[in-house]
Amino acid sequence: MTDSRSQPDALRSQIATAYRQACLCELDALKPGNVHRFSDGHRMTLEDFITSANVSAEPLTLPGLGLGERIYRAVAATREAVSCNTNLGILMLCAPLIQALLEEHQPSNSLHDRLCHVLAKTDSDEVDWLFRAIQLAAPGGLGQSDKYDVSETPSAELIEVMGHAAERDLIARQYATGYTDLFDFALPLLRGYQERWQNEWAITALFLTLLARFPDSHIRRKNGLYKAVSTSLHAAELVKELEKAELPEHYHLRLLQADNEFKREGINPGTSADMTVATLFISYLEQILPAFGLNTGYTRVRDSRPEEVGIQS
Repeated sequence: MTDSRSQPDALRSQIATAYRQACLCELDALKPGNVHRFSDGHRMTLEDFITSANVSAEPLTLPGLGLGERIYRAVAATREAVSCNTNLGILMLCAPLIQALLEEHQPSNSLHDRLCHVLAKTDSDEVDWLFRAIQLAAPGGLGQSDKYDVSETPSAELIEVMGHAAERDLIARQYATGYTDLFDFALPLLRGYQERWQNEWAITALFLTLLARFPDSHIRRKNGLYKAVSTSLHAAELVKELEKAELPEHYHLRLLQADNEFKREGINPGTSADMTVATLFISYLEQILPAFGLNTGYTRVRDSRPEEVGIQS
């Protein structure tokens, strides 16, 4: 049993390891349109993402920070190392999970309960830090919002701000719904694929199914809603073909073709990749939390296949 005096340090260390593992394993999977070990893209390289994972892990797991400042420090470390936006969405999805585990005086041993508590109580001061982080990362296609624009001083708490953006942004939707899409849909989906295939192919299938089910926010910002929806329909066909393959390795060239097609058209399903990393992170946290008297708070497993693969807003 871990000595009580060393438990906080041990927990932080294992969280950082789980975070890096999630980022790096996602890069091992062939994900059409994204950067991965088989192909760079969108003026970014595999090494940019590996460096980003390594340099952001420490600030992301520092003790005593609020949620917004935690994200800001991780973004700042990333920008200093790679000078481009490789991981804003990853940081925004992983930071609340880390905050939920590191913050003291939490009402529950359940990660999900703690997460919802953190999201509900994050005030406008931390939203200000978050807005500064988003401005520093400078994500492509962000544009302006008629309400709660990131260039302005926030006047509301986190849940209200994210609720306003939830219909058009999948990451905001996770904040507004307590990560329901990840805990209820993506995590059981990942488990099912891992029972069937090796990890990298399970991750590929997870990514494609997320892209098929949820039109990608990054594509929507950069290329418009029509292209986001049509890309989801394309991904749905890829999922169907992949699931028919007895050996997914036989499908490698087909996915590389799709990867080249997406990149030629400037299509980058970045939000789908961010959600893939966050799902992997939760999965790895499941393995370490029991040693610290914690759990994810989710034991139910639902039918995780989309009813109609392609569109679900």
